[in-house]
Amino acid sequence: MPSLTRRCFLSSASVLTASALVVPATLAAESGHNSTPDLGAEFEALEQRHSGRLGIALMNLSSGVVASHRGDERVLFNSTIKTVIAAAMLSRVDRGEISLDSRLVVSESDLGGWTPITEQHLGEPGMTVAELCQAAVAWSDNAAANVLVTDAGGPAAITEYLRSIGDEVTHLDRMEPELNEHDHEGDERDTTTPLAMLQTLRTLIFGDTLSPQSRHQLVAWMVEGKTGDNRLRAGMPPNWLVGEKTGTNSVGNANDAGVAWPMDRGAVIAVAYTWLPDAEPEQRDEVIAEIGKLATLI
Repeated sequence: MPSLTRRCFLSSASVLTASALVVPATLAAESGHNSTPDLGAEFEALEQRHSGRLGIALMNLSSGVVASHRGDERVLFNSTIKTVIAAAMLSRVDRGEISLDSRLVVSESDLGGWTPITEQHLGEPGMTVAELCQAAVAWSDNAAANVLVTDAGGPAAITEYLRSIGDEVTHLDRMEPELNEHDHEGDERDTTTPLAMLQTLRTLIFGDTLSPQSRHQLVAWMVEGKTGDNRLRAGMPPNWLVGEKTGTNSVGNANDAGVAWPMDRGAVIAVAYTWLPDAEPEQRDEVIAEIGKLATLI
């Protein structure tokens, strides 16, 4: 099967059908990829080499095999929630409530932290829903996420959307950038678990919650991601198509959650939530890249 590269996927996004997203998942039976190593020891060793905690969940979509480490422990999701925010907006598009061409205004009060796209488009005529979703997912623009969440009805509306698609664990409580902070041990605001996020990504990208067109659009924004080249994607073969969403804060959390399509077998969902307070940013990236490499073994 010819390589479906990132550039190829994005350049042909307007003509690809949603079936292209799942075709690789049908190839596992032909590939002979039948043996899955016990990754538990690998996860444990990786965590022990660093001072912190690793929350990991991996799934081979064809075999159904899941491997996890601290899979049910709550973690700050940081900006990985932006994939869900975009999906909630696409769901509204599917229901006819809004259009991807609908325009929303970005104001100064929406800005906070990382806003590379929206800070160039303050005031009228605003940005389209599609542009804001792209900014939020591909560029991790905080203000884009805030504007979308506000238009959807606030953080509680995103949590309600999560419940509607079967996620009883993840909940959004605050806006950017406040959602990146923990006030105290046991603070469960703006958290998920690795296994819950894995299942939510599976539902959004491979289920029928979204229309085929919306699923494809969500994946296109994830594949376009500008912030994750040194994380999960860096540990995977260059001919794998990878779509992901990163998350980061200033107190040691570095995350990445996405889907990879190998050329010879089924898709793999990979979720990495790390807390490595003593590590440099580059070291955190390297740990997540190691998790990406382990994802190729499942």
